[in-house]
Amino acid sequence: MIFFIKILIAATLISFASWLSGQYPKLAGFIIALPIASLIAIIFSYYEHQDVEKTITFTKSILIAVPVSYLFFLPFFFANSLNMNFWLIYTSGIFLLVGGYFIHKYLINFF
Repeated sequence: MIFFIKILIAATLISFASWLSGQYPKLAGFIIALPIASLIAIIFSYYEHQDVEKTITFTKSILIAVPVSYLFFLPFFFANSLNMNFWLIYTSGIFLLVGGYFIHKYLINFF
């Protein structure tokens, strides 16, 4: 049952931000940038496992992953100056994100 509650909460947040982006894209971007998903995931993780060490490791991974995940947005930032279409921007972001995964995997070993 808790699994479905988690799905409902996450889906509601994403759907709300997506809807809001049509009317207030700057506000929607700010809401999505908030660590709401992390806050929810951390509390659910601790609730399910009751293991402080795993929760700490989980949050360290998030801390490292957040700046690495910004790689996805780089092509969007430079899209106008490079005259890129949406799909090229999006695909480039995905490739950078895959590279970011390996950076994360490397960095997490030090923390």
